[in-house]
Amino acid sequence: MDTGHAHEIEAALPALLERFYARVRADRRLGPVFNDAVEDWDRHLQTLTDFWSSVMLASGRYKGHPVQAHLKHGARITPDMFGRWLELWNQATDEILSPAAAAALQVKATRIAQSLDLALHYRPETDAPRPAAAL
Repeated sequence: MDTGHAHEIEAALPALLERFYARVRADRRLGPVFNDAVEDWDRHLQTLTDFWSSVMLASGRYKGHPVQAHLKHGARITPDMFGRWLELWNQATDEILSPAAAAALQVKATRIAQSLDLALHYRPETDAPRPAAAL
């Protein structure tokens, strides 16, 4: 990623995540799961800012374990929720960022959603992998 987009993304992350998670929290499908899972939204938004800075800009600020964090709520997270999460993510990134920066975040978010979905729901003894387009 070029430095211009990196700077744009880093500067936009707090506002982007605030807008996006306000929509997630209000969403009829996603909201109940997120609102029950997150006790301190200010702290969680800072953690998410660190996460996205790390995955997009290799800042190394995030030190958590996202799969383990989501596994705790796996029984409530259905595969279709990842599609809705991506829909809201794409809206927020398109609204706040330049097209190139938004596209970079959208590609990364799709990969993250696919990885989390597989970690939560794929059981090789009973399931065939779903194609990526299913998300």
